[in-house]
Amino acid sequence: MEIIERYRRSLKRKNYSPVTLKNYLNRIDRFVLWLNVPLKDTTRGEIGAYVDHLLRKRLCPKTIACHLQTLHVFFEYLIDEEHMPMTNPVTRVSVRLPKPLPRCLKDGETEKLLAVIKDPRDKAMFMLMLRSGLRVNEVAHLTIDAVDYRRRQIFVYSGKGARDRVVYVSDDALNALTNYLEKRLSKAKGLFLVQKGPLTGTSISVRGIQKRIEYYAKKSGLKASCHRLRHTFATQLLNADTDLATIQDLLGHEHITTTQRYCRVANLKVQRDYYKAMETVLKRTQAEEDKRVHMNTGRRSGEVIPLHPREEAGYESIEANEGERRWRTVRRMKRN
Repeated sequence: MEIIERYRRSLKRKNYSPVTLKNYLNRIDRFVLWLNVPLKDTTRGEIGAYVDHLLRKRLCPKTIACHLQTLHVFFEYLIDEEHMPMTNPVTRVSVRLPKPLPRCLKDGETEKLLAVIKDPRDKAMFMLMLRSGLRVNEVAHLTIDAVDYRRRQIFVYSGKGARDRVVYVSDDALNALTNYLEKRLSKAKGLFLVQKGPLTGTSISVRGIQKRIEYYAKKSGLKASCHRLRHTFATQLLNADTDLATIQDLLGHEHITTTQRYCRVANLKVQRDYYKAMETVLKRTQAEEDKRVHMNTGRRSGEVIPLHPREEAGYESIEANEGERRWRTVRRMKRN
């Protein structure tokens, strides 16, 4: 359809990445093939029926949400740019998404995973994810000149959302990277290269990196992935009391709310903050209790007032409510 081709050119002018372009157009094509009315006659009823269709196809809620988001942007284009006389039919149509906690590796699991990675290239790749928080796509597109060894930093060109950023390299990650480069013979521009097969010497693909982490995860018996290494990086920084804005900058998140997801993880910082706050609360509560008891009885909480000699001879005293109320005395005559 000509209208979809014009939409493709519109996205390209806005500098959308080739992957995003491909995904958007595939989703729109699927919807247009399913739709049995003209685009301008699409209503919320058709969108709801399309969601039901995707559910029958057993697509997960997150994937369906991506379809709805793509269609919402597409219909906005039709209204604003193509001047179609309609309202956006995707408005107020949504799928409820689960909000799982980010999964990360524990310290012992991290050491166990790194222990089975013997290949210098693979170790360098995964150390950059673990110590610098790089995405798998960013690692796949790294070049030799992106690494500044003197300043121990990496310039990430056109990360997610076409945003550039600078990340830093720890000592162990720099050692792994140096060890790999010392053994690398190729002069190719790409940093991490294919080592076997007909594509030897070309930059390794995203899928190639993912297959390597799947191999090591199986070998170590851990549930590890490229993105889990990135989650581990963020959680470790949070546990070390790193400011949330700093973590946001290092991860390349556009919105701070994305970074705040890591605060939902049961981490050491939350644990420390909780016990520190509880200690303050309990001290304040005890001080208020002591003050209240003193005002009611004229004595401090837990203080015992000795009996008068006459009471010792002929009376007994009974304390009410464990020292929190006034004493009541009951007079009783001694029997001969």
